[in-house]
Amino acid sequence: MNNDYSARRKFLKALGLSSGALLMSKYASAFEKSNSEEYIIRLDSQQYLSPNDNLNIALIGAGSMGTSDTNTALQVPGIKLVAVCDLYTGRLEAAKKRWGKDLFTTQRYKEILNRKDIDAVIIATPDHWHKQISVDALNAGKHVYCEKPMVHSIDEGPAVIAAQKSSGKIFQVGSQGVSSLGNEKAKELLKAGAIGELNYAEGFWARRDPVAVWQYPIPDDASPETVDWETYISNTTKRPFDKMRFFRWRNYTDYGTAMAGDLYVHLFSSLHFITNTLGPERIYSTGGLRHWNDGREVPDVQIGDFDYPKTDVHPAFNLSLRCNFVDGTSGTTYLKLIGSEGAMNVGWDDVTLLRNTAHDDDPFRKTQGNQSSDRKKILPPSSIVYKAEEGYKGGPYDHMFNFFSAIRNNGQIMEDAIFGYRAAAPALLSNDSYREKKVMNWDPVNMKKLA
Repeated sequence: MNNDYSARRKFLKALGLSSGALLMSKYASAFEKSNSEEYIIRLDSQQYLSPNDNLNIALIGAGSMGTSDTNTALQVPGIKLVAVCDLYTGRLEAAKKRWGKDLFTTQRYKEILNRKDIDAVIIATPDHWHKQISVDALNAGKHVYCEKPMVHSIDEGPAVIAAQKSSGKIFQVGSQGVSSLGNEKAKELLKAGAIGELNYAEGFWARRDPVAVWQYPIPDDASPETVDWETYISNTTKRPFDKMRFFRWRNYTDYGTAMAGDLYVHLFSSLHFITNTLGPERIYSTGGLRHWNDGREVPDVQIGDFDYPKTDVHPAFNLSLRCNFVDGTSGTTYLKLIGSEGAMNVGWDDVTLLRNTAHDDDPFRKTQGNQSSDRKKILPPSSIVYKAEEGYKGGPYDHMFNFFSAIRNNGQIMEDAIFGYRAAAPALLSNDSYREKKVMNWDPVNMKKLA
């Protein structure tokens, strides 16, 4: 089968603004020059699959994220969905309508793991089930794609790492930006010294509509008859059926990991990939419940500060993160890396490089009036915008493609259980810091919480 994945990293345009061409010659030697202001990187990637390369997958957790992950997976050539598991019967019915009436469906995930015809599973359950299902799936010989965060609590990480090692199976955490062109370009630019020595990073994530702030719709037929509530709560606090806790689970600490586990972890994952860091050593977080007083147990504004120690691959630097579920107008996300010679704004599909070094050909450099010729000027930073070419399928597709390629080629991936734990741990410790109102200390090398 001819894989048409030629858009994957085939082109990445760099549009030079102000003295961009001068900078491009220094920081993009791998680029082919197409004209004075545009450079194209060519990293063609095509695969040809034999029938033996086809993979059967199953979905465990068929909510919105699981559905999205599965739709993305099915875009990859040679992937077939054969089974779906969910504790709500309505999602199982919807799965058959969406993906075919012959689909095997169940409310028992171990029925999925017992099937010999399933090569890999996508785990998109609420966070409090990630660890157990991941361990069981790996031990059953399945490859695993697990949504972020990898675990619900700090003490769960080692079990997943051990299961991945002992099983020999591919395990990938679903922070999709790690596989994106934008993250890859930022990593390349940082290594090339484009912003000098890193000293600070910051990230922001805002949401602006009710669904995005976890006010997920609740089906009219939600009841103990349509939801396997007893299984859902079997590994946490026992309580009577509560449809809010099932369908809006992110709002409650028994099942979700708050904004840090949902959103900080994306920013940690990208930052750790770009910088090759193992993580921070000091973590402090604050915030509060400022607007969504709907019974939720987690803040809707959260701010975190993180100290990263000096290592062999990067200097000591600081990170500041914030999430905002109150903002009704500017829902967005960004990650910025700031160095001694410039900064980068990093997205999944683009990177903006800002240089604070002036050049002789800067069009904004000019003497005004009768001012002294040696008077200092206000100069804009030199700027280069890198954008993925139109038709690029995006980070989520790349992440799935890399997962299945690793399975087929017995390869390695960046976001394995160790990487996933190192990204999840500072997010989870942010929540501990918020609740306990104190600094958390973490050993990023040995992956242990310190006193």
